[in-house]
Amino acid sequence: MSTGDRLMTVGDRLRREVEAAWRSARLAVRQSGPERDTMTQALKAAGAAIAAWALTGWWLKAPLALLAPWTALALVEATVYRSLRSGVQQLGVIMAGTLWASAAMAMTGGNTLGAMVIALPVLVLFGTYRRLGAQGLYGATTALFVITYGAYSMNAVGHRLLECLIGAVIGIGVNALVLPPVHLRSVHERLLRLMRESAELLGTMADALREEWSAADAAQWHDRARRLEQLSRELAEARQWTAESARANPGWRLRRVGAPPPAEEDARWTRVAGHLIAIARSLEGTAGEEARLVVPESAFLSRYADLVAEVASLCANAERSLRGERPDQARARRSRDRAWALYDQFADDFRHHRFGATTVSGALLVESKQLLYELAPDTDRGDAARDAGDNRDQPGRP
Repeated sequence: MSTGDRLMTVGDRLRREVEAAWRSARLAVRQSGPERDTMTQALKAAGAAIAAWALTGWWLKAPLALLAPWTALALVEATVYRSLRSGVQQLGVIMAGTLWASAAMAMTGGNTLGAMVIALPVLVLFGTYRRLGAQGLYGATTALFVITYGAYSMNAVGHRLLECLIGAVIGIGVNALVLPPVHLRSVHERLLRLMRESAELLGTMADALREEWSAADAAQWHDRARRLEQLSRELAEARQWTAESARANPGWRLRRVGAPPPAEEDARWTRVAGHLIAIARSLEGTAGEEARLVVPESAFLSRYADLVAEVASLCANAERSLRGERPDQARARRSRDRAWALYDQFADDFRHHRFGATTVSGALLVESKQLLYELAPDTDRGDAARDAGDNRDQPGRP
């Protein structure tokens, strides 16, 4: 790759990052969701730091008031429980850092460099203890504050600990009492997004398969399908945050707007994402001048597009149902029956080689059947469609 190509690649990545940041900023302002929750937590952390400084630096005139806003800023965590746990850890670490740094200053007679040589190696090593987590670093940084400030008398040590305690109380209090974080909505929003993007990907594929499509299109579909896998991981993380949100949170019941979607939905849509990745990978393998796989006949792809469109409709119906919209039961039933009828017809045509049967054709049909089992289980099929489908052989079976 030439220097010019590398610069273009870097420029494209920077442009995408800026666009993503701008899109997140607009979403945070315009509508509720994960982006607004993140903005709220950031503003709370800033407010806690300002309040801690106002109390210790402006009102109490504390000698090293910086420690209070610094501690408050760090303790506005993603959940109230995490703030409490981190607060206990951080106070212990900061206390250790303050005491050891003060002892190092006393041993060296107030020599800054000598105190650093004594204090920092021990505290940095202490901070790597796994049970301290991210809080381990605060011991060494607190020692730097204490050593560079220069005061190490018992009175000064008491002030340092008081400043940290004030910051911890303010940080935890702000997080617990001012819009306490509840990640229930994160599960709902991420599941909706997974459904919506699955439907959009399938719709895009269906439109393209009816016409001309290129290797670039197939690569884009595969990339979008892999992003669905990332969304499923984010959904699992959000589920864990939701469980933690309920612990030690006084605002849990006040801010709760309903039960989260069943956990079974997470697993179901994770499997859907996996099947979409397999479909996109198969299509990508048939595209381009150096295709690794034999492309199915155009007649197959054109009809397969109809099946993909019906599956996209099933995804969209699931999203509308999760949003709480009143579903059109008759329309949903017709969509399920038509999807299964298309698949059953495909299975019969594949068995009788009515179009060129290829490995890719079989793989696409197998993955589509798995999608239908996830989105429209066999028990949901209409009687006529079920009876017709049960009398047909599955693709690839003699």
